[in-house]
Amino acid sequence: PGVPFTRERLISEALGFDYAGYERTIDVHIRNLRRKIERDTQNPGYIQTVFGVGYRFGSGEGSELIGEG
Repeated sequence: PGVPFTRERLISEALGFDYAGYERTIDVHIRNLRRKIERDTQNPGYIQTVFGVGYRFGSGEGSELIGEG
């Protein structure tokens, strides 16, 4: 948790090769993941945006996974 990853790195790690498409594709996938795991997608605790960099995994502190509680 806490280490930011660029969009390019996330795509490369997920696909295992360089992707010639749009970097914003990862934003759509992140949004879909947030809808599935975050209680409040406007204040995410698990997948956090690092403006100008990409994303990082948060500790989830203050958040509950959907289905918990």
